[in-house]
Amino acid sequence: MERVGIVAWRRSEDFAPLMLLINSKEKHRVVRSLGDVAETLVAAWPTGDGKEYIAAIKTCLDAIQGNIPAPAARAALIRAAEEAGIPVIAIAH
Repeated sequence: MERVGIVAWRRSEDFAPLMLLINSKEKHRVVRSLGDVAETLVAAWPTGDGKEYIAAIKTCLDAIQGNIPAPAARAALIRAAEEAGIPVIAIAH
């Protein structure tokens, strides 16, 4: 894929929303954009390790830089959530 540069990472048009049931102060977290993926992984994730977690961080950065499409970061987030035992609910939009 040709690199397109930094994308509008707060844009939600190309991102199917998810709800994560993270066990923290927040009972749930809605993820609607690459920005939300980044914020969730950095600020709300219950662990700081795991193969899929690290892969999700890298994938999100690649998507923000325009190297891969946003749905790849969404898929990586879902894999990281599965690894961490975090329930994921797809939201119809």
